[in-house]
Amino acid sequence: MAGKNDSNTVFQNTKTFYKEYTEGMTRERIGKEFYADTTRLKKLYREAVGEEFDPRTGEQIGLVTKINRFINALGKRLNPTRRLVFGGSILGFLAHYMFSGLLGTALLGASFLGFVMIMVLELLEKFDAKKEIDFAREIQLSLLPNPDIKFSGMEITSFANTANEVGGDYVDVIHTEKGTFVVIADVSGKGLSASLYMVRMQAMVHLMINKGVDGPRQLFLEMNNYIKSSTKDKTFVTACAAFFPKDEDHFLFSRAGHNPPILYSKEKDATMLLRTPGLALGMAPTSRLEKHLKEATVTFKQGDSLLVYTDGLTEARNIEGREYGEARLESIMDIYGSLDSDTVMNKIQNSLEIFIGEEEQLDDITFSVIHKK
Repeated sequence: MAGKNDSNTVFQNTKTFYKEYTEGMTRERIGKEFYADTTRLKKLYREAVGEEFDPRTGEQIGLVTKINRFINALGKRLNPTRRLVFGGSILGFLAHYMFSGLLGTALLGASFLGFVMIMVLELLEKFDAKKEIDFAREIQLSLLPNPDIKFSGMEITSFANTANEVGGDYVDVIHTEKGTFVVIADVSGKGLSASLYMVRMQAMVHLMINKGVDGPRQLFLEMNNYIKSSTKDKTFVTACAAFFPKDEDHFLFSRAGHNPPILYSKEKDATMLLRTPGLALGMAPTSRLEKHLKEATVTFKQGDSLLVYTDGLTEARNIEGREYGEARLESIMDIYGSLDSDTVMNKIQNSLEIFIGEEEQLDDITFSVIHKK
C-alpha cells in the first residue's frame, strides 16, 4: 500500500514539474522566441566578425579568425572573473581531445561545470534586473493619470500599454486655476532609456505649467529650450498638447511633429484631423521651432470628442503585416464620437485587439479620449 502511495506521489510530482516546466511553450511563442534569439546571435556575429574580407589584402577572413573574434565578443560581455572561467572552459573542452582516460574526462567535466556556472550566474543577474525593471514599471504606471477623469462637464479616458516592461509614451492631465492641460508624447526609442526620459519629461511639463505657461505653444517652446540645453542630448520627442479653458467652448492646441489627433464635431456630425504645423521637440533650435510651431483655437462644444494617440496605435500590425492605420480610428470616431469617452475607448480597444490577434506588440500604445458631455 505504501509503495502504491509513493508511486502516486512521484507521478503527481513529475506531472506538476512537467506542467510548470512546459508552461507557455506554445508553437507560436517558441517560433517567435527562437527567431528573436537567432536574430540576436546573427547581430552579435556581424558586430564581432565585421567585414568578411580583409581591407588590407582583399582576401576573405578565415574561419579560425571568425571564431576567435566571435568568442572574444562573447567574452567581453562577461565580467573579468567569468571571462576567465569562460576562456578556461573553452581551453579545457579543446584540451580534452588531446588526453584520453581520466584526465580527458576530468577536463570535459570541468569545462561543462564552468559553462553551467556562468549560465546560472547570468540567469540570476537577469532575474535581479527583471525585478528592478518590474519595480520601475510600477513607478511609471503610478505616474500616469487616472484612467477615468471627470470634471466640469468633461470626461477623459486614457489607455497605455508598453511593448516592453517599460516604455517611452507619456500622457498626462494637469488641472490649473484657468483650465486643464492634456499632453501626450512619444520619446524616441523604447525600453528603459526611453522610460527614464519620459519621467524626466513629465517633471519638465509639470514645472512649466506650474510656472504659468500661456498655452501649448509656449509649453513646447520652453520644453525645447530645456531639451536643447544639453549638447549631449540626442533624444527627440513628438508631442501634442491641448488646453481647455474653464467654461469655454473651445481649446488651444499645438502639435510638435506628432500624429494628428482626431476631432469629432457633433454639430457637423463629422471628423477632422488636426494637422497644425510644428517640429518634434529636440530636433531643432528653439528659434527655428518658434517659426514653425503654431497654436490653433478649436471649437469644442457639447457632444464633441477628441482622440489623441501615439504612433504605436496606428502602426500596430496584424499577422499579415498590415498597419491598423488612421482610417479605422476615423471610422470609429465617426460612428461613436458623440458618445461618452468610456464607450469610444472600449470600441477602439476591441477593434485593435481583433485586428492584431495573436501578433506581438512592437511599440508602446497610448491614447486618450476627451469628451464634452
